[in-house]
Amino acid sequence: MAKAPGKDKEKSADKPAGILAGKLAGKPAGKPAGKPVGKPADKGKRLLLGIDLGTSRTAVMSSRGEKHMVRSVVGYPRDLIGVKLLGSPYVVGQEALDKRSYLDIRYPLEDGVLREYSERDIEVARHLLSHVIEVAKPKPNEEICAIIGVPARASGANKSLLLNIAQEMMDMALVISEPFMVAYGQGKLVNALVIDIGAGTVDLSALKGTLPEAEDQATLTRAGNFVDERLMALIEERYPEVQINTHVTCAIKEENSFVGDNGKSIKVELRADGKPGTYDVTDQVQAACESLVPEIIETAENLIRSFPPEHQSDVLKNIVMAGGGSRIKGLASFIAEKLSTFGEVQVTTVADPTFDGSAGALKLAQELPPDYWDQLGDLIA
Repeated sequence: MAKAPGKDKEKSADKPAGILAGKLAGKPAGKPAGKPVGKPADKGKRLLLGIDLGTSRTAVMSSRGEKHMVRSVVGYPRDLIGVKLLGSPYVVGQEALDKRSYLDIRYPLEDGVLREYSERDIEVARHLLSHVIEVAKPKPNEEICAIIGVPARASGANKSLLLNIAQEMMDMALVISEPFMVAYGQGKLVNALVIDIGAGTVDLSALKGTLPEAEDQATLTRAGNFVDERLMALIEERYPEVQINTHVTCAIKEENSFVGDNGKSIKVELRADGKPGTYDVTDQVQAACESLVPEIIETAENLIRSFPPEHQSDVLKNIVMAGGGSRIKGLASFIAEKLSTFGEVQVTTVADPTFDGSAGALKLAQELPPDYWDQLGDLIA
């Protein structure tokens, strides 16, 4: 991938499509500054990417039809033996987890945003993002323009850090609220509430027909990883003899998660003193999953109240759940029941929780040409 030449790029002849056409018609588009790195990108040759950057998993979709999910983890050999076994300085994604016995495993995101404790953390994030772009298969001398999802209340400093890393490998990047990406993809932009449940955060956004303001959104840090921690603690408390770690716990949660009445017991194979045994973890799974709900309900109630009273009944019938946590069995009806004191409630779940955010980001990128992105949020070009 090569950056554009030193002078300003000519404005694209493309016009905003879809619902944005009227809103942005006639407004001046910013001219991104070119970057004299390598050969100039071919004029008019652009690869658009929608990236949902997650604590556990990152999804990417491209305008050429590429669609990939990458585990948000990077592994580095612990010693020279590891270098020989791996055959490379680092590895990204599921392969890193598969070979974790001889790798130093690093997760570049925490609570949905980039860790920024040290230069090493930034380097790990750089390796992850570079890999995500690589799997999208950009062509030589092609402009890479990406919309990247971040938690609803990500700080300005964290957005800037992400954009600084993206600037090294993209021609243009825009960071935008993850629940807004979901809403855009689903066409739920007016009188709607999105609840996006990821590993690091639960993000809620009230959609009122405009880009959400800070007060229209909320980020909760009790999310999928919190459920893992709670579940492991509950299992250890009930069965102190078993050997269990976060990888085993996460697998139990992802296969068996539920709230409310499951209708059947959950029995799993665990090891004690190296020997396998069968253990009933029904109560532990239920308690861990339901620990998410009170904070979600309290926040959803506050956002619903922020709508004009004449619109609140419409909002209650237009609640969308997204993200990996939306797969928890019974969660949609459980939330609807908890909100029922407000009136009739309808909670739906997106069809593809893995790619719902990246699909919305790509749809936005395709309907709104990159020359107009500076009107939507934080941008590098």
